[in-house]
Amino acid sequence: MDSILQRIAQGDPTAVATCIDTYGGLVWSIARRFTDNSGDAEDAVQDIFIAIWKNAAKFEPAIASEKTFITMIARRRLIDRLRKANRRPQLTPMPEEGQDPSGDQHVRIERGAEASLATRHLDVLSPAQRRAIELSVYYGMSHREIAEETNIPIGTVKSHIFRGLALVRKSLAAEMGGAGVAAT
Repeated sequence: MDSILQRIAQGDPTAVATCIDTYGGLVWSIARRFTDNSGDAEDAVQDIFIAIWKNAAKFEPAIASEKTFITMIARRRLIDRLRKANRRPQLTPMPEEGQDPSGDQHVRIERGAEASLATRHLDVLSPAQRRAIELSVYYGMSHREIAEETNIPIGTVKSHIFRGLALVRKSLAAEMGGAGVAAT
């Protein structure tokens, strides 16, 4: 039997109502923690369920549970709402005379290339290490949330992440000849 999110993605007209019935309490409790009043929470819950409906086809049961996927959408939508509410113009200082104003762009491009390279090295990890790192990096989950999702102790989660990142760094260092990979 397909999950609720898979049914939403397939256009099942009853699946959205089932999703709201099943996860409405969870989404409401998350929204109340991020908002100042119940009116804002109600608006946020509506936005969250619209985002769930729009993103249901992206759900991958092999990566995370339905509850985790919905929780991450809720958290991200709420963080977006907070950022939008607190948005103020950012003043960027003018570069000093003689400085390359495009320097920051080069750093961003280089970091993006490094992230892409690191992603290719995830195959050196055990399945448990890889899952813990993916839930942390791709889904933004805390160690506690990963422990709850995977049903393993929080100390083990921390160990999987720490050792997994060390293995990725070692694999990267081997490819790059030991240069340019710093422990962070």
